[in-house]
Amino acid sequence: MKIGFIGLGIMGAPMVGHLINAGHDLFVHSRSGLPSSLATQPLTVCDSARQVALQAEVIILMLPDTPDVGEVLFGAGGVAEAELSGKTIVDMSSISPLETKQYASRIEKLGGYYLDAPVSGGEVGAKAGTLSIMVGGPLAVFEQLLPVLQLMGKNITRVGENGDGQTAKVANQMIVALTIEAVGEALLFAARAGADPAKVRQALLGGFASSKILEVHGERMVKRAFDPGFRISLHQKDLNLALSSAQKMALALPATALAQQLFNSCVAQGGAAWDHSAMVRALEQLSDFAIPAQ
Repeated sequence: MKIGFIGLGIMGAPMVGHLINAGHDLFVHSRSGLPSSLATQPLTVCDSARQVALQAEVIILMLPDTPDVGEVLFGAGGVAEAELSGKTIVDMSSISPLETKQYASRIEKLGGYYLDAPVSGGEVGAKAGTLSIMVGGPLAVFEQLLPVLQLMGKNITRVGENGDGQTAKVANQMIVALTIEAVGEALLFAARAGADPAKVRQALLGGFASSKILEVHGERMVKRAFDPGFRISLHQKDLNLALSSAQKMALALPATALAQQLFNSCVAQGGAAWDHSAMVRALEQLSDFAIPAQ
């Protein structure tokens, strides 16, 4: 299959690798250029999103935010400038559910199909091909593209129609943020009380408090390994989607708001590009005590 891929960042680059390994023809475009990890791979580099869409049957997007997706789809040199009849856009970015519905409607009017398919699992999941993928869009299109999605992820769920995949992703990011906060508090408590936080983490992994966040991000906290991963600035964007949507729905999300404030504190310390597990640094600042590096 001829597959286009736009956005070759921390997540996008390894996802492209899986598609190439499966024998698909890849046409790629990225504003930041071709990453070194793909430099020797058999793919075609395109100068614009339009060129990608002209050559590919399926066009996958993996971009930072809602305006980026809108620009790539409908801006100058964008996907919509190509003939889209019978082609499918698969947006794997994490963006606004409301805007997603509008984008899908516009693509359908141009003769194309649209799936919103945001992912969870971070760089680790992207490299391993084990991402969780939450999909919104027509059932027939989802079933047709499922074999492609299975090359990049393992837990793949069609949640509903266009926009519903993005709604599920926002919910996912709320849970992730609050769990990072809980793990940070627990390990900070353990260290301040004089226990070895690494051993406390190991003990908790065998009980009801175990989670992927405790496993992966708890280790990051203990080892002080805060290179992204998943940048705080991107998680802030996702929580902004949750909080702005909640305001429109007259819905209270107090713990989500707290998590966002802790991320804000990290950004104030120069940490917008830190991994989101570095939320623990905001908690440490409040307590004037840091988890000792292992």
